[in-house]
Amino acid sequence: MTRAAQSIPTIDLAPFLHGGETEKKAVARQVDDACRSIGFFTVVGHGVPEALIASTRQAAIDFFSLPVEEKNKVERPPQKTSRGYFGVGDRSIAYSLGKAAPPDLQEAFGFGPENVTYDPEDKSAKAMLAPNLWPERPAGFQSTMLSYRKAMTDLSEKFLRVVATALNVDEGFFKEKFDRQPSAVRLIRYPAVTEQPEEGQLRAGAHTDYGVITYIRGDDTPGGLQIWLRNGDWIDVHPDPGSFVCNIGDLMARWSNDRWLSTLHRVAVPPPEAEPKDRISLVFFQTPNHDAVISCLETCIEPGRAAKYPNIICSEHYLTKLMKASHARLDASVQDAFAN
Repeated sequence: MTRAAQSIPTIDLAPFLHGGETEKKAVARQVDDACRSIGFFTVVGHGVPEALIASTRQAAIDFFSLPVEEKNKVERPPQKTSRGYFGVGDRSIAYSLGKAAPPDLQEAFGFGPENVTYDPEDKSAKAMLAPNLWPERPAGFQSTMLSYRKAMTDLSEKFLRVVATALNVDEGFFKEKFDRQPSAVRLIRYPAVTEQPEEGQLRAGAHTDYGVITYIRGDDTPGGLQIWLRNGDWIDVHPDPGSFVCNIGDLMARWSNDRWLSTLHRVAVPPPEAEPKDRISLVFFQTPNHDAVISCLETCIEPGRAAKYPNIICSEHYLTKLMKASHARLDASVQDAFAN
């Protein structure tokens, strides 16, 4: 069942970034409330220039407008799991939760940090810090994308101070766990739906995100983001102008001992009466260092109770879910590529 649109909390970050202790604590309480109750919120006062967001969105449109043959020149190799071009039908993200579903109705381009060095014998580093693949066109694409990633990395690092304050740990607690972060940007085009989808097919199947916090700037169109409420309803998300939609990922839920929710969400197929229209989404997935240990925070464990989760290495969780999501390409040769 899907209900009519319902708003999610909107949080202004400016008082935390520019205010005193009272303002910081007030913003942190808002974040804590949102993450406990629904796991989603929008942020304003984030400081990312609207002109940069607009130019990034246009560059994404220009790239996706290229012929398929040209886009396939930077097709993502299966062993480099978040880099390059993902064609329509490349994956079914519902498989990340073990749910069988048809391929998602989307195409995408992914990239991470540039010029990263790592131990070539470290398989998890090789998978999460692989070199980026850049197309020759459109002009200026690489520089625009790297500018956008830097702006989002800066924002996400500032927001970790809010997170730390909300979870009652030192404001700089997370800093050393993100000093080599593989956080990735994913540009997504959801093509206009002009034919009846397969049964159960969506633009993005129901899933939870793998990392810490996701930042989304997506077109507010029919066939957009929906989140699942614990009463069983799916609700549409209609973000405030100029905001990012944010949600908690699995690793942050584990860090907080499930005090904060990693909420199920999906991207719906537009209703039949809607005008066929592409939807563009710019997504920044904040992820800790590939070898960071995720251990439940003591401030989130009730006295006399044990932590709900054992310690886990970031890459163990991330790569396992990512490989499942790539089900559409997981023949024997691809599985071998993940292991090498």
